[in-house]
Amino acid sequence: MTTTFEQYPERFLSYLTVEKACSQLTVTNYRKDLAGFAAFWREHAQGAVLWERVSALDIRAYLAFLNEKGYARRTIARRISALRSFYKFLVRENILEASPLTKVRSPKLEKKLPSFLDEVEIDELLALPDSKPLGRRDQAVLELLYATGCRVSELVGLTLERLDLSNRFVILLGKGNKERLVPLGNTCCQAVAAYYPYRQELMQKYHAEQHDFVFVNSRGGVLTDRSVRRILDKYISQLALRKQVSPHTIRHTFATHLLGHGADLRAVQELLGHANLSTTQIYAHVTTERIAAVYKKNHPRA
Repeated sequence: MTTTFEQYPERFLSYLTVEKACSQLTVTNYRKDLAGFAAFWREHAQGAVLWERVSALDIRAYLAFLNEKGYARRTIARRISALRSFYKFLVRENILEASPLTKVRSPKLEKKLPSFLDEVEIDELLALPDSKPLGRRDQAVLELLYATGCRVSELVGLTLERLDLSNRFVILLGKGNKERLVPLGNTCCQAVAAYYPYRQELMQKYHAEQHDFVFVNSRGGVLTDRSVRRILDKYISQLALRKQVSPHTIRHTFATHLLGHGADLRAVQELLGHANLSTTQIYAHVTTERIAAVYKKNHPRA
């Protein structure tokens, strides 16, 4: 008995949600990528996709189609990766004996070194917020991003009970609902402590529904990912930096500065919440490049 698009993918997406504890954003992206292949199949095979009949030739035809349409390599790699994960699931569930993607190679991606701020730039950024209620909040947001290297989703999802200012640590909830404990510096703790009274003030002023999230928006509600990006954009525009800076840039900055000051790579891996050391190793390349640049600039016989 054959199965249409709506059935196998839904089982896979449920598996990602329940067993793998993937975020809603991750599940949504997988859904879109599978739907993209299904649309390609309908256009070329003129019918609903029969997942168990998809062959390596079909996948290669899809790759060719994406290339012809001018999709970026990273986008193509992500779509093929989604199909690869989906078919691994079908094999794992004994729905198929083998995946059609075993003989299909994903496009090679250039390894881009992460963009980051140097120490002068981050100091200038952290000095910009004023002492008004929202300025205090912005200061706490920026300090926590730089002090912990947390993802923006981890920051907006942070609750009061996970932040211990007296013992100077925070428990971050990362990908796959994995917890990690990250120490906090004095400057960050002071910034968050200075913000706390204004948090309650904003919630009371606008009669916001009570919640235990650390960071609030201008009307006392829960701060969103998009709001954090707007906060950062506001101060970056004041600095007039030519770099493209996002909350993730602050995460890169955190890791690069730690390694630049002699931190152990595995310790940085733990602090960032990376599952694999290979993900963290890109920062070692950044610091090596900087060392080489300094040597070439300053050594008389370089």
